[in-house]
This record gives sequence, C-alpha cells and structure tokens, in this order.
Amino acid sequence: MRRSALLLLAVLAGCATPQRPESGPSPASAPSPPTMAELLKRDLYAFSDDSMLGRSAETPNAARAARFIAAKLQALGIQPAGDSGGYLQRVPLSRTFVRSAHFTVVTPTGRVNLPFGSHLVPVPSLGEGLPLPMLAAEGNVVFAGYGLSSPEYGRNDLAGLSLADKVVVFVNDVPPGLDSAKRAALREPRALGDRLGAIIERRPAAIIVLFTGRLASELPALSAGLTDSSLRLQPPLDGPRVLPMVLFGTVRDAGPLLPAGWPRVDRPRALDGRSFSGRVDLVQDGVATYNVIAKIPGADSGLAQSYVAFGAHLDHIGIQPPVNGDSIANGADDDGSGSMALIEIANKAKHDPPTKRSLLFVWHTGEELGLFGSEWFTSHPTVPIDSIVAQLNVDMIGRNDPDSLYLIGPRSAPNGQSTVLGAIVDSVNSALPRPFLINREWDAPTHPEQLYYRSDHYNYAKHGIPIVFFTTGLHADYHRVTDSPDKIDYDKLARVAALILRAGTAVANDPTRPLPAALLR
Repeated sequence: MRRSALLLLAVLAGCATPQRPESGPSPASAPSPPTMAELLKRDLYAFSDDSMLGRSAETPNAARAARFIAAKLQALGIQPAGDSGGYLQRVPLSRTFVRSAHFTVVTPTGRVNLPFGSHLVPVPSLGEGLPLPMLAAEGNVVFAGYGLSSPEYGRNDLAGLSLADKVVVFVNDVPPGLDSAKRAALREPRALGDRLGAIIERRPAAIIVLFTGRLASELPALSAGLTDSSLRLQPPLDGPRVLPMVLFGTVRDAGPLLPAGWPRVDRPRALDGRSFSGRVDLVQDGVATYNVIAKIPGADSGLAQSYVAFGAHLDHIGIQPPVNGDSIANGADDDGSGSMALIEIANKAKHDPPTKRSLLFVWHTGEELGLFGSEWFTSHPTVPIDSIVAQLNVDMIGRNDPDSLYLIGPRSAPNGQSTVLGAIVDSVNSALPRPFLINREWDAPTHPEQLYYRSDHYNYAKHGIPIVFFTTGLHADYHRVTDSPDKIDYDKLARVAALILRAGTAVANDPTRPLPAALLR
C-alpha cells in the first residue's frame, strides 16, 4: 500500500504548479524486497536454532520442524497435499526394544542360563516384507554344523537331520578345506540368508546363529540398539509371527550349544540330552513424526495430473555428546539448507508463470534414521506414485567451493532410468550466466561413500522414478554440533536453489516423461 501512495503523490506533484522546494530531508524510498539469499538466511537461522534441539525424528522436535515448514507454506499460499487436506502426512513409526529376555539350556549335567546381550541377541525382524519370527520357543537342540546345504561346498550339513520343532544351531563361518573363491562367497551377506532360508523350510522352533571374528565383535552394538529405545526407530513389528525364533550369538559364549570337541569335531547331529527354551518380551511405542507435503497445480489440462517432485529432509541427529559445551546438532547444512531452499523454490514457482505439469514438494522425516519418511511416502503416496515423472532431491547444498556441485543418480540409478533427467539438468546448468562445475565422482553405486543409497531419492528410484540428487558435498562439520547457520554460503545456496527450480520447470513443461526411449510406455 505504501508504494501505491508514493506513486499517487508523484503523479499529483507532476500536475501541480512548481513551487520552491522546502528545506529538510527528502522522502525515503520504499525498501527493496529481500533477495532469495536473504530470505534463506532468515529462515535457516530460525530452522537450525538451538530451540529446535537438533530436529531428531524420534523426538517432538522433528514435529515442531514440520509445523514450522507447514506454517511457512500456509503464509505463502502454497496448496497443502498431505493427509486429510492438510500439509502433514503422519509417518507411523515406532520404537521397538527388548524389555526382557530369558534363554536357558538344559544339559545332562544341569541348567545353564545364557544372558541376553552378552551371549544371545534376538532378531525381531528378518527384513522388510518378510513374516516375523516368534518371540518364544523351546525344543531339543540339533547342531547343524556350518548350516550348508549346497553341493558346491562339498557338504550337506542338513542331510539326515530331523529339524522340525527343534532348536537348530549352526556356525556362520567357513569350513576348512575350501578354496579362496568359495570362502569369499560364504562371507557375503546373502550367504547367511541362504543358510537361514534352507533351515526355515524345515520348520524348526528356533534357529541360533553363532558368529566368529568381526561379526561376533559387532553383536554388542546390535544388543545395545535393541535395548536403547531412544536410538531404535523402525516400522511397527505388529504383524503375524510365524517364522521360527531367530537368535544371534558367538561361538566364544555358546559352549552348551556346541558339540564336544568343536571345532575339530564339526559333524552335524542331535545333541542328546540338551534342550533350549527362550522367551523375548518386546515393547513398542508410537512416534509422532511427519512428512510435509505441498503442491502447485499445473496449467495444462492434459499434464496437470502428473508431477515433478522436489524433496528434502527436515530431520537431523538431535542431541550429541558436548563439544566445547555445545551438544545441539543444528543441522544447518544437513538438511536445513535443502529444507529452506524448497520453501523458496515453491515461493518463486508460485509467482512464476505456471508450468504444464504440477509441482510437488515433500519434506521427509526420518532420513537420518533410515530414509523412513521417503519410504513411507513412496509406499503411501498422497498422489498416485506413477504420476510422479521425476524427483529432484536436495540434501546439503550450502557449503564448499562457490561454483562446485555434485550430481548423483544419472549414472547410479538402475536401467539408465535417470540419464535423460541428468541431461536436462546439465543443459539447464550450462545455460546459466555462471554455471556450476559438476562433479560426478560420487555418481556410482560402487563408490565407497555409497551416497546414492544414503538420501531420500533412493526410495523414489526403487519405484522406477527418474531422480537427481543435488548436493554440495560433505565437510568437516558433517553430523557434528558445528554444522551451524553462520557457515552457510547463502549466495551459493540461492544459486543452487535457482538451478533446481529451472531444472524442475524444464521437466514440468516437457510433455514427454524424462525417461530413455526404451523405458517409455
């Protein structure tokens, strides 16, 4: 309103009879609107403030962060696209931990209690989509050697054994006498799955896997995770439990479960006079955590029901051991930079000419704990999952060299599904007055850092959606309390956000999905 009043005064002054100017200061001109860099700085200081307590997804602080974003979107007039017509999508996660566990072996000479954690660790779930193991079991003990049943290893440890309703014990190691190739194959993670699968088919009451070496040394950490409710966040384990109980232990602590003479005597056989009983009491409690979802409708009647998705994650790692008296991991770059960039991208897109396709914005929760928010959204989308033609993921985009930028996905995603999208991003970048220098060294699924698997784009790629992951890279403050907003390069952050918006707009205005010809349907 102030600018309109000043314009009216100027018109009237131009029509009036000239008068001698009076002394005194001239009227102040209207202030310039804030730049994108200034808006990003204002919002990121608030979003990564100590009052947010690190935005860890299993705490109320991530819900506060979600409401912060939702309030910004509402003030900007961006349409909600979450549950029940709102901005939030509840992600139904729960903490699952062991309240108590009791394991006993009866031998010919007496009863032996095997402590939970130090000797045996229960496995509450064998993996996503699989039936769940039982939490109680009892039966006679059968030693199944190394659990091998494949002829290529020259032995069948399961042959001739009666395993139904028994407690089957095997050593997850390599038997002597195998060549290097077979030894390497047996140390692959899938080899354990093969052994478990073959035994599960024989319907035992329980399976006890005994580890040696490095894997045995990692069991204490697994045990700690099962007892510390503040650190374990996973989908609710409330489905039917039909698989045998599964327990992990170490050869060192499993004397009553091994035959006399082990390891020199490794012949599979029933251990006469020995029986096992076990019971695990799990506790679960719900966690109120949320994705935030918004959209800008497209203008083309034939394309508006399809979407270009932009994503970031709103959570961080919470409270950490103090460093120089500071224990709050603010997560300004990870991923406050991406989260605030998405708000400004949406704001700019709303005021630009509308795109043909609609634009979808998703702030995921639980990324730091295992990509939980993006896993939930892609399996329970608020728009049809096959209507999403591309996903541009934004995670840590405010640090390092002003002109450097990493792109991940065009070379890593399976079946070449992201190559066309990558070419679009390259074309948009090269047309900028100041293009970024694109670094592709992390764009390989075999790269040691494994970044293709470590952010939310991965769950979209699993659904065949073309993805590009934008990041300015790791730095010394990554996952430390020193990742603070004063270290962000706000001009660079604004430039990266502008590139992402231009790339998304290019895809949204193209009538063809950004897929190689061989994948177009």
